[in-house]
Amino acid sequence: MINKLTIGIISDNISKEVTKFYAKNLGHGPRETRVYILEDMVIVRLKGKLLPIEEKLIEGNEGISMVKDIREKLHEILTINLGKIVNQITKRTVVSSHSDISTKTGEMIEVYILDKNYESELNKKSDW
Repeated sequence: MINKLTIGIISDNISKEVTKFYAKNLGHGPRETRVYILEDMVIVRLKGKLLPIEEKLIEGNEGISMVKDIREKLHEILTINLGKIVNQITKRTVVSSHSDISTKTGEMIEVYILDKNYESELNKKSDW
């Protein structure tokens, strides 16, 4: 039997590795990680809560922009390694990445743009 990589298997692998990465590097992993592959995008949705220090910061109105700024800087620092995870699992080059966080729920969205339409590539492989 041929081992076929499906969108579900790839999504699950990315989800597990990203969750481990956050837990290891921030000491706090998401409660739930979902990964969606759509055309040339890998969308990672991390559900959880803000870090305790972030919760303290948003108690004041000016803290919201500070938390956003901190997360933007964290994204810049961590994106190389997170991009490597996506690259290693998909075997595709990450062209760019984008990230945002809700200061109300702590939910984060990360989008990785790949060099090719990966969804189409996986669907063709599953047609074999």
